[in-house]
Amino acid sequence: MQCNIDAKGKAVRMKLGIRTLVFAGVLGTLILTGVLSSSLWWYPFGAITFGGAFTVFEARAGWCVIRAMGFKTLI
Repeated sequence: MQCNIDAKGKAVRMKLGIRTLVFAGVLGTLILTGVLSSSLWWYPFGAITFGGAFTVFEARAGWCVIRAMGFKTLI
């Protein structure tokens, strides 16, 4: 896992990860309060939480999985 993004890419990924985790928190609150009553909502909650946490990890590590696979990203 070699650093493959610059400071701008790290900042963008960190902001995206934090926003995603906040959205996951809102979704979790809606599930727990019964607004979203189906238990199937826990699957998107888990996926969104994992995605946000992984994006924060990428920002902290300075490593992007997409770039590591050889694709070029805009940021």
